[in-house]
Amino acid sequence: MSEVTGGVSTCAASWAGVSDAGVRRVLGMFVILRIKWCVRADAVPIIQDSRRCVKVQKERSDDAANKGRMDTPDTETTPDTEITLTHGDWQLVTSPYGASLRGLLRGGAEVVTKYTGAAGKVGGQGDVLIPFPGRVTEGRYTFEGQTLQMDKNDTEGPNAIHGFVRKKIWDSSSTETEAVYTTEIHESDNPGYPFALNVRVAYSLSGAGLTVSFKVENTGKTKAPVAAGFHPYFTVGSALINADTLHMPFDTYQEYKNLVPTGRVLPVEGTPFDFRQPHPMGDTVLNTCFMQPQRDPDGLLRVHLSDAGTQKSVTVWMDAAFDYVVLYSGDPLPPDHSRRALAIEPMTCGSDAFNHPEWGLVTLAPGETLSGTWGVTAE
Repeated sequence: MSEVTGGVSTCAASWAGVSDAGVRRVLGMFVILRIKWCVRADAVPIIQDSRRCVKVQKERSDDAANKGRMDTPDTETTPDTEITLTHGDWQLVTSPYGASLRGLLRGGAEVVTKYTGAAGKVGGQGDVLIPFPGRVTEGRYTFEGQTLQMDKNDTEGPNAIHGFVRKKIWDSSSTETEAVYTTEIHESDNPGYPFALNVRVAYSLSGAGLTVSFKVENTGKTKAPVAAGFHPYFTVGSALINADTLHMPFDTYQEYKNLVPTGRVLPVEGTPFDFRQPHPMGDTVLNTCFMQPQRDPDGLLRVHLSDAGTQKSVTVWMDAAFDYVVLYSGDPLPPDHSRRALAIEPMTCGSDAFNHPEWGLVTLAPGETLSGTWGVTAE
């Protein structure tokens, strides 16, 4: 994108060729009116040309991190807009539409399954799940003594699912190795969620792989229930995940009925969901929320997926913000997606935590934030 200074100098050069002072004055008034028309209600100045409005990048001397960063013009952004970053043999594809993760490759091979364009998404690939991941039973919950009813937007049952930001166009900026997305949730945006939030998600590439960070701030005047989750699908290149080896260091899982928790938390021991010691997945069907993780000595939680034949492996690591993970084997998906990859979903709470706040739901007072970081490495 051109910087604003470049656009202004171009306009100045074009005036030089106009000889009639009266014409210049009339056209000058037109340009001023165009600029005034293009200033948004939030007082962010933008300049309109015949093709688009370009957002002014305001330079801040105390923010060195913005150096070299470019904004994506929000009037040009569509659900199909994508930002591709590379670092060494890593390639990352994200989109301002939902701040979605649309692919992570190493050496040309998929690590996070890739799709192109909003219509190419299957099974929630790469979605950001804020202010709640998973389902809220019947879309109804009670918070601070008030019973609230959200829209039942779950296509598989009468529930609310996966928050409110998946179909929003986020503001975006990027450098060579980082894409940053921000959006807001207002009190009147979503029935049953009368709270205001500012949300930031950043995707960063390094030689070690991908790092994803998020921050949610309560910008309202009342307390707000908040959680976060992510929905990437991982592959080690196998035709099916059945032969892949899974290491999932969790002690318990949520019992489900009709895709929502019953309220019971059960031990994994003696069940098909016990992957505390690595072993092949087989035909285990997973759409399961795991709890009570066993963290490594450095405080991180790690989930490993590997192919014993090729020695390829993927590790998903999570900081202390994430005590819950959903695994989804994708069995109900179309044949070209079913069991082709494993969704490993970092979550700050369990499914239906709005009705079970003891499962990791965070209550943010005005001005408070919830933040966390997870990432991906691959061999």
